[in-house]
Amino acid sequence: MSAELHQLGVAGLAKALATREVSAVEAAGHFLKRIASHQALGAFVAVDGDVTLAQARAADALIAKGDAPALAGVPIAHKDIFVTADFPTTAGSRMLAGYRSPFNATVVQRLADAGAVTLGKLSCDEFAMGSANENVAVPAVGAEQAVPVRNPWDTTRIPGGSSGGSAAAVAARLAPAATGTDTGGSIRQPASFCGITGIKPTYGRASRYGMVAFASSLDQAGPMARSAEDCALLLSAMCGPDLDRDSTSIDRPAEDYSRTLNGSLEGLRIGVPKEFLGDGVAPGVRAAIDAALAEYEKLGARRVAVTLPRTELSIPVYYILAAAEASSNLSRFDGVKFGHRAKDYRDLADMYGKTREEGFGDEVKRRIMIGTYVLSHGYYDAYYLQAQKVRRMIADDFQQAFKDCDVIAGPAAPTVAWKLGEHGDDPVADYLADIFTLPASLAGLPGMSLPAGFGEDGMPVGLQLIGNYFAEAKLLNAAHRFQQATDWHARAPEGI
Repeated sequence: MSAELHQLGVAGLAKALATREVSAVEAAGHFLKRIASHQALGAFVAVDGDVTLAQARAADALIAKGDAPALAGVPIAHKDIFVTADFPTTAGSRMLAGYRSPFNATVVQRLADAGAVTLGKLSCDEFAMGSANENVAVPAVGAEQAVPVRNPWDTTRIPGGSSGGSAAAVAARLAPAATGTDTGGSIRQPASFCGITGIKPTYGRASRYGMVAFASSLDQAGPMARSAEDCALLLSAMCGPDLDRDSTSIDRPAEDYSRTLNGSLEGLRIGVPKEFLGDGVAPGVRAAIDAALAEYEKLGARRVAVTLPRTELSIPVYYILAAAEASSNLSRFDGVKFGHRAKDYRDLADMYGKTREEGFGDEVKRRIMIGTYVLSHGYYDAYYLQAQKVRRMIADDFQQAFKDCDVIAGPAAPTVAWKLGEHGDDPVADYLADIFTLPASLAGLPGMSLPAGFGEDGMPVGLQLIGNYFAEAKLLNAAHRFQQATDWHARAPEGI
């Protein structure tokens, strides 16, 4: 069993642990060894074997008593955007180098309460700003300087971002699951590029408490794992109201998403927006998506044409609103209370300026500048308020579409993962890669990506499913039935 542990997903490991075929300590030790032997991927930025094994021993004790929670002993890793008491939290930035939180983020704590064992923290774009995981300022485990995470399917390519470390770790079988965050597609796009499953729930379903903020009206936590079944188990533990600590939390009871995974797809109306399969979609991606939709029709679903006419507007709207919120949220990082502080300065204003110049990377500075500009006097009405109005229209487009369909489907990204450094100093090229994930984020809708085949150069392609508000169970059921009929989610990179 030990040699095969990393081939098991969350559901398989949970069953093996519950029946005591394997111990939590054995599972944790196995994954720690794999992490150590795959440091070249750059996925992990913090590991502490003593902490992990202590948690595993506590899980074994609970299992021995016969009253263990659902995920007891299951190893998991967390995106370095969630604060953790037992591991440092940097949000991928020099600004937070060495920071240790006195508490766990709600999502981290809820998974711990469900029995999960933490393997470590995963690399991400700085403050979750990026589509490639190349905007990293914190060295990975075993590296002397910051390096971008590499895609396990082709280490010359990006894994996607900002949850690239999470996607790479799951794809490379360094962890059966990981947490991620999705502001404009940062769970769905890297899940697509790395051939794994990831879901962003309805905005407000998972608490943002303890998640380092980028854009508060968009940020949402979610799981990344091998399969829809694994994601259902994790999402059930992660979600639920947190009204005392998160003002954006929704007062809606937690659900057991694993109970609804085997519903029939007979008669399910799958809406396919014409805007999602336009000229910008790579031929290999289009072919994989068409084949996936054909598979759904075999399972009893019905394909219907819908339209989301303001899809292209989602890019300028998102990069105005997200930047505006980032400029506000990141103002707290000034070198006064915590984090990096410049060594040499003349006065308080000079300290602020030098600290932020040294602590923030280029992409973060770019978004702060854009956000400050669109919120400034004389431009607020012209840009920020206009973007908010169009955001409302984008949400209305979805509601119009859902009159004719139950779920919406299309590619998670227009291309497969590109080469490291291919976009160079052209941030707009990265921004354009998010065109299919941004609309659902702006509307606050749940969305997920699941493996649907391979495109150009044999790289993974993800099928994106989008549901109406609180339709996570419907999405997970549709994904699970597809995965019962196909094996794309079971494929692993060569040599893993």
